[in-house]
Amino acid sequence: MITAIIVGAGHRALCYAELANKQPERFKIVGVADPNEFRREDTRRRFGFPAEMMFKDAAELASRGKLADAVINGTMDIDHVPTSLLLLEAGYDILLEKPFAVSEEEVRVLDEAVKRTGRHVMICHVLRYAPFYTRLKDLVLKGEIGEIINIQTDEHVSYHHMANCFVRGKWNREDICKSTMLMAKCCHDLDLITWFMSGVNPVRVSSFGSRSFFRREKAPANSGEYCLIDCPIESECQYSNRQLNLNHPARWGAYVWPQIEHIENPTMEIYEQELKRKDNPYSRCVWKLDNNVVDRQSVMIEFEDGVTVTHNMVGGTSRPCRKIHIIGTKGELSGIMDDNRFSIYKIDTRPEHEYTTEIIDLNNEGDTTGAFGGHGGGDLRLVEDFVSVLEGKEPSISCTTLADSVNGHLIGFTADRARMENRVIDM
Repeated sequence: MITAIIVGAGHRALCYAELANKQPERFKIVGVADPNEFRREDTRRRFGFPAEMMFKDAAELASRGKLADAVINGTMDIDHVPTSLLLLEAGYDILLEKPFAVSEEEVRVLDEAVKRTGRHVMICHVLRYAPFYTRLKDLVLKGEIGEIINIQTDEHVSYHHMANCFVRGKWNREDICKSTMLMAKCCHDLDLITWFMSGVNPVRVSSFGSRSFFRREKAPANSGEYCLIDCPIESECQYSNRQLNLNHPARWGAYVWPQIEHIENPTMEIYEQELKRKDNPYSRCVWKLDNNVVDRQSVMIEFEDGVTVTHNMVGGTSRPCRKIHIIGTKGELSGIMDDNRFSIYKIDTRPEHEYTTEIIDLNNEGDTTGAFGGHGGGDLRLVEDFVSVLEGKEPSISCTTLADSVNGHLIGFTADRARMENRVIDM
């Protein structure tokens, strides 16, 4: 049995740890490190380990030596590398949340530590494990569409996701969280691009983007500073906290309600009072905060074999979705992950024909997502693969080792520099 300790008992780490409840014969959570006493106790209740296996932070845990096989590191982005360095030296293998670093220098430092200690570090690029993307990768590896010519990816970040996580939420300021919008939200997509390119290195990057919508001058006329306190048009506003959060208290509960997470079954009155506290950033008008991350960005990449790639991130959309279109010399793959369906297009030179279309609907192949958590069913498949690697088994084609994840992160850091410096950057 593989044993693990949770470091940073937030939403993502607890999602990954759920494999211990689904496959208890293979995987067991035996401890937690988190500065929040409620979260420590809550994690202990969930997984049933003794009180002496609770620690205030990664440093305290590391000082005790190796107490388990592995760590699920779900700390905030800025803490990923500093905590992982301590845990690697203590002897732990690590399942590390993305983005695994907040700078190119951190990438190098962590890479050197992994090589020196010889530990396994798997990055939580869960979309590689979603059946949708795994099937696309398999077809590319089999040569179904020939050599790749071009890749186009898009991520549409919904209005409620954008407002709650990147305008009002804890990823709303680059100078505080140390992650840009591109890295916090789209390092999945950049990783998928480099995964499909099978180790071919990126050589040039350019990018454009801005915070164009969620800013004070875009606020509706006569709007207030605090959504549920002084705004006369709140009932008409699609970004009203009543519409986004009181009507949907569970949707972004892990992010919106940290101050009342200790209350079991809070009433609507408690929720509303929380959104009427002026010291709560979620109480503010979405156009009148101090957020500084972009709400749209486009990235263009050239690889060393001449393949060109574009990625578009658009925040505030009606429908959340990820799209992909891979064009090869013999055909094309195109689909939307959220539909769990894609099309294969092939050239057809028969008289009165132009191309053929084959639709692959993964919804007809049984439960490919729900039983395996979020991100298109990728969450727990990722953890399964991590456990398999530690058991000494052969990793899957989706395996997200640190070395495999470096190029996607470097593209992201370079793209943000290109955007801010308004130039094309050679990598």
